[in-house]
Amino acid sequence: MTLAITNARVLTVDGWRDDLAVLIEGERIVDLLSPSDPRVCKSTQRDLHGAMLLPGFIDVQVNGGGGVLFNEAPTVETLRTMGAAHRRFGTTGFLPTLISDDVSVMRAAIAAVDQALTERVPGVLGIHLEGPYLAPARKGVHDPKYFHEPGKDELALLCAPRQGVRLLTLAPERMPLGTLRALAEAGLVICAGHTAADYETTRAALDAGVRGFTHLFNAMTPLGSREPGVVGAALEDASSWCGLIVDGHHVHPATLRVAIAAKARGKMLLVTDAMPPVGAEHPDFVLNGETITAKDGICQTAQGVLAGSALDMAAAVRNSVQMLGLPLDEAVRMASTYPADFLGQGKVRGRIAAGQAADLVVMGNDLHVRESWIGGMSA
Repeated sequence: MTLAITNARVLTVDGWRDDLAVLIEGERIVDLLSPSDPRVCKSTQRDLHGAMLLPGFIDVQVNGGGGVLFNEAPTVETLRTMGAAHRRFGTTGFLPTLISDDVSVMRAAIAAVDQALTERVPGVLGIHLEGPYLAPARKGVHDPKYFHEPGKDELALLCAPRQGVRLLTLAPERMPLGTLRALAEAGLVICAGHTAADYETTRAALDAGVRGFTHLFNAMTPLGSREPGVVGAALEDASSWCGLIVDGHHVHPATLRVAIAAKARGKMLLVTDAMPPVGAEHPDFVLNGETITAKDGICQTAQGVLAGSALDMAAAVRNSVQMLGLPLDEAVRMASTYPADFLGQGKVRGRIAAGQAADLVVMGNDLHVRESWIGGMSA
């Protein structure tokens, strides 16, 4: 069946257009045409009545959602639940993220993602291992008992060819440069995060293959007048990407505005670092044996340590417009186009253009999600 989405305000690669129909065949966008084109007239039409049609959001850091945490149950069913929960908020592609854990849990998580990709679970694009190769001084909510340097067997596990994206967050000072290069050469996307590295160590890690920074500003050495730290290296580097948690709690809006202005356009991406309360009725979840309650949009331990977030991607887009003053099209690209480019999937995701996956979001003027498509399938 050929589907034509009509009467929409479409965010194309050239900006907003309200005079186009988006033609979908199977899982792909095949063309953007005039609504009067014969191919549109012969297709099944879906009238959006002037709503916005956006590229589907891509979230590279999703710990949980729908009441489940990936660490607690690294299974395909958990991934289905997480994907369905986040899809309600426009996320059509995501990396389930495993917080530092035992190697046996890592193996189970990798196997679950492999199976989910084989079964084509909607939204799953690969896996994000956040740790356990992190710095105790910048541990955040991670349990340092799991921190270590990978041995030969673990490196083989990490470097084995697999379906989907493999993203690894690590502290570069905890990993030999040769190992960093080997991981990058094996195709992993490497991010610096939960790190106490200085500027020079971070620069060397970038040269060795680090491509991004996990939740910029949080759990890393700050930018100082004489010590640029990880943040200074991240903002200076022209090639790397930075994830931003725009929830008003993790980073002050003024700090985010300065960082976005400092970094080259296209290199900042929105992430949620979402926990089980997203898309769930209950605000409680258990992490490392401790019950955490999301309150006023904040997930934190009894000691006040931030434990991920209760943020969804639609809210991140709204916050970027309302808190940061970004144009809506740029906020959307930070949630879709730029994450796709970061993951090396820009040719197939993140844009409304011929040849791209039909991963789409319908948003009203209130900036809330009304509908989505993943691979041409609506929900």
